[in-house]
Amino acid sequence: MSASFDYNGLTGYEPISETDRKEFLEQGFLLVRNVLTEDHRTALEAAMDRVYAEEKAAGNTKNDVLHLLGFLTRDELFGQLLTQPRVFPYMWGLAGWNIYTHHNHLDITPPTPEEEAPSWGWHQDGYRQNSDPETMDPNLPRPMFSLKVGYVLSDLSETGRGATKIIPGSHLWNSLSRPADLSIHNPDPDGAVEITANPGDCFIFDRRLWHSRSPNYSTHTRKMLFVGYTYRWIRPLDDMPIDYQGQWWADRTPVQRQLCGEGTHTANYWGINWGGYIDEEIPLRKELKTRGRLDRSVPWLR
Repeated sequence: MSASFDYNGLTGYEPISETDRKEFLEQGFLLVRNVLTEDHRTALEAAMDRVYAEEKAAGNTKNDVLHLLGFLTRDELFGQLLTQPRVFPYMWGLAGWNIYTHHNHLDITPPTPEEEAPSWGWHQDGYRQNSDPETMDPNLPRPMFSLKVGYVLSDLSETGRGATKIIPGSHLWNSLSRPADLSIHNPDPDGAVEITANPGDCFIFDRRLWHSRSPNYSTHTRKMLFVGYTYRWIRPLDDMPIDYQGQWWADRTPVQRQLCGEGTHTANYWGINWGGYIDEEIPLRKELKTRGRLDRSVPWLR
């Protein structure tokens, strides 16, 4: 049964502000404060701790660190994050209605007992999306293709707690200079910042944004939930097996089912109709149209 948390009547279909849209397009990320109520955050943390204990007992942690892909089906609360009312407007507002979750991961990072070996973790998400698309002008940034939201469940209000590092505005760069000698500790690139956030905050970022993990040298365990969204015509990154006869799937709304990949065709929803468009049957588009949220001036919201 779905749990209910008070979000003051928010539905997840309220439009984002033009200020937020402009900041995301210019900086490649947004830090959004207080997206989770404290009772919701506490419940999510308890679910995370349960999954962590299960994975640790199964021998699936490394040095007590857990990076679990495709975690959404592991608890009803995780499934509800697909359309979290304070965050979902950014997903369809920035990427449109033809989306689903292709990549999601649960991360628990206890304090590191000793200094880590030298490494260079700066990267863009998407792997071959950074090299396969042909561009006529190498100075033009590649397409966004996907974006990701990171829910902060633990206290990351100070640096040094294993938070994500980013370079604001770097989503418009197709390359990043790499040090010649990776056997030594190298300084972070110019402009790099560590995202400090409070429990219940989240950050949203363009997959092209250059970012890196950081070591956790604090006494706090880092706990994060990441949910990525991309276009339905892009293949999934994670194996997220779904029991279509189980309660978790039965509790999903039509929009959430679309976000889990339901649909008989990736271009349209209920198959190809060469006689005309059938976008009207795609659940998220139908919901946005019903609520008057389609906007012909925005290509991904037409």
